[in-house]
Amino acid sequence: MQNDNEKNERPIYEQEKISGSLKTNMEFLNRVLDVENNFDVVHRVIHIGGKEACMYLIDGFCKDDIMQKLLEYFMEITPEKMPGDAHEMSKQDIPYVEVDVSNQWEKVIDSLLSGVFLLLVDGYEKALLIDARTYPARGVQEPDKDKVLRGSKDGFVETIVFNTALIRRRIRSTDLRMKILSAGKSSKTDIVLCYMDERVDHDFLQEIEDKIANIQVDSLTMNQESLAECLYQRKWYNPFPKFKYTERPDTAAAQVLEGNIVILVDTSPSAMIMPVTVFDVLEEADDYYFPPITATYLRAARFLIALLTYLVTPTFLLLSGNTDLIPENFSFIMLQEEPNIPLLWQFLILELAIDGLRLAAVNTPNMLSTPLSVLAALVLGEFSVNSGWFSSEVMLYMAFVAIANYTQANYELGYALKFMRILNLILTQLFGFWGYLAGIFLFVLSIVCNRTVSRKSYIYPLVPLDWEKLKNRLIRRRLPGAFEPKSKE
Repeated sequence: MQNDNEKNERPIYEQEKISGSLKTNMEFLNRVLDVENNFDVVHRVIHIGGKEACMYLIDGFCKDDIMQKLLEYFMEITPEKMPGDAHEMSKQDIPYVEVDVSNQWEKVIDSLLSGVFLLLVDGYEKALLIDARTYPARGVQEPDKDKVLRGSKDGFVETIVFNTALIRRRIRSTDLRMKILSAGKSSKTDIVLCYMDERVDHDFLQEIEDKIANIQVDSLTMNQESLAECLYQRKWYNPFPKFKYTERPDTAAAQVLEGNIVILVDTSPSAMIMPVTVFDVLEEADDYYFPPITATYLRAARFLIALLTYLVTPTFLLLSGNTDLIPENFSFIMLQEEPNIPLLWQFLILELAIDGLRLAAVNTPNMLSTPLSVLAALVLGEFSVNSGWFSSEVMLYMAFVAIANYTQANYELGYALKFMRILNLILTQLFGFWGYLAGIFLFVLSIVCNRTVSRKSYIYPLVPLDWEKLKNRLIRRRLPGAFEPKSKE
């Protein structure tokens, strides 16, 4: 077997440069591309200005109407008007904006396979590359996951050029940079780094560029997740997310303006934001589409609910085993009946069952989702309690946890809370009150000792303390200068 370095060496062709003979070039391309066995690799020999030429394209990537107009134009060129070389022809005789020339087979073949129209002319030692490609794409409708009550209803799609345009539309600044890279020997996946040149941490930016350039993989099979695993070797025992993902262009644009780096990967309908702290992960777009007092309330409610999803079930397990800790006024929270199955196992089974229902919902056809949801609610609700498998109190608290998890837009944060909650349940069952405190200590330690991808504090601006920025994180304040009158000077 080849090792990773051998697998990821750039392809070596027996001809590095294009020759002036069209026949030689066609024989080489037909052999490399295996045109006979690839029906979607289209090539056609034509005559332009008395010279023989051949065009190559990938069927489905090029715009038919533009190709038709270019062919009509080529047919009208007379031998007297035929340019002497490819460079002159690209500047004067091709009525299209995005035209390039190259004599390197590696660049030519990579461009062709990405959808660029290729034209070879006999006697020219360079190929003409006409970027008239178009990719199959869906509409930029609002994403299902990152919905907002107010604000724009557009979202990223799988076509990277559309995604960069959505960000450009919101940031009309000469300081905005869109740097394109690629990764993967076979896939050559396009990756775009979006950042503000005067606000970004250039040392961190250079580090990210170097890591992408040195990625030793055959392809980014799972696009952004594959890229994230290549960029950062995370510690498996700390589940809190190092990256933030969003399908909203307004959220990505806001993060770019804050000095962060947004990474767009072709074929992925979401943007990856780095570096991020726990406050960035907890933020949502709705925080900025409502007036300050309403947005502050929504933000505080989301923080509180996130804590409750972690604390509710371990606290109930602790109090159930230590009824003397329950105040008399709250005696109603005690179990009304002796459970048939230990509470810990009830909680663990339901944690697994909730994930099972979530996976089933993802794979359920839309027409069946409503009846199956009703059936699942009846079976796992009333019937499971009546059968004696679960206590009604356990079902109540786990139902709250399952629903409250959807208040967090970040999947990774929801599962981080889940893993820490299960750990606390186990410690509480084994060691009682001290196990409960140990679980909370490990939860806090996992956040406090965590580091961002740029190796800075995960809880900044709390540590190190920056009071002004911390107030902005906790309280939604009005935009600075929003009501200040412009100077008359």
